[in-house]
Amino acid sequence: MYRVPRYDIKGKEILKTHEKYYLGDVSVLYAVMGFKDRLISGVLENLVFLELKRRGYAVYVGKTDSREIDFVAQKQNKKIYLQVAYKLDNQSTVQREFEPLLSIKDQFPKYVVTMDDFWKESVEGVRHFHVSDFLLTDF
Repeated sequence: MYRVPRYDIKGKEILKTHEKYYLGDVSVLYAVMGFKDRLISGVLENLVFLELKRRGYAVYVGKTDSREIDFVAQKQNKKIYLQVAYKLDNQSTVQREFEPLLSIKDQFPKYVVTMDDFWKESVEGVRHFHVSDFLLTDF
């Protein structure tokens, strides 16, 4: 298991509370709980986390005033922000995933990663990636 601390985006500091935990191998989840398709969002988030770690990023859970950013990933002078969702199937989901990223006012890249095959739009500079494209793209 990986302990992932929270990172205050405005204050640019690592917080000492409300960390999240991710599995080093998602098959452990299925071994303990059995297969449940309602867990796909969490598994997808875990997959993105593991890929960021594999690429050598230091990974944090981002915090703005009242919102959470799934991941703030840093490596040398690079920083990226990511939101992860299963599908962008309605306007409230699109708003929930893109709005926190749009509230960050810096020049670093911002991405939303989903399993949506048909939704290909970017919103005000925040790029959308299908998870397979994310896994194959070098950041």
